[in-house]
Amino acid sequence: MNQISNPQKCFTIGYSKYTIDQFIHFLDHFEINTIIDVRSSPYSRFNPGFNRENLEKLLKKSDIGYEFKGNCLGGRYSDPDLLFPDGTVNYKKVQDTEQFKKGISQLLEIISTGKTVALMCAEKEPERCHRFILISRDLQLKGVKVIHIRPEIGLQKNEDLEKELINLLVDKQQKTISGDPVDYADLMYEKLNRKMGFRHNEARVPNRE
Repeated sequence: MNQISNPQKCFTIGYSKYTIDQFIHFLDHFEINTIIDVRSSPYSRFNPGFNRENLEKLLKKSDIGYEFKGNCLGGRYSDPDLLFPDGTVNYKKVQDTEQFKKGISQLLEIISTGKTVALMCAEKEPERCHRFILISRDLQLKGVKVIHIRPEIGLQKNEDLEKELINLLVDKQQKTISGDPVDYADLMYEKLNRKMGFRHNEARVPNRE
């Protein structure tokens, strides 16, 4: 697998069921020296080796930096103004919050220093995770080349994943009432958002009549 070279780039990776050793091997292979943890809660019931304190300590031993950004770039929100009626987080609204914008600015500053950065979350498949649906989309719009590490198939550029999912999820025969061009990427992201986004358990779901 060949690394994609671009000075303004950002990798993403999900640890899933991997061991710490496997995870660090992937990071070393792509010369990643900084992990940005975007989990809302940096702990794992199923893979406790990835609990924040343990992960940070082991990464340090491998000369890999760690920064927690789940407080501003996480995917879990409870504010009713940021939820769809069924309680699922509306990532498009999250992108407009000052908290998220601040997190993106901090991330861009880290990337601009020349560090080789990877966003980390638990979900192995990026299309099932907010790191793709929420963060990667925003970074790409700001000119950052986003690359997903998918250990079974290698690297996948964010724009290629977008095209793949648009072909899979969007009916390209759709037309707008005004006749304006349809934003297929926007439709794809909303479908994924509604299907994969975090659902707040306390949200009120309107009664169906």
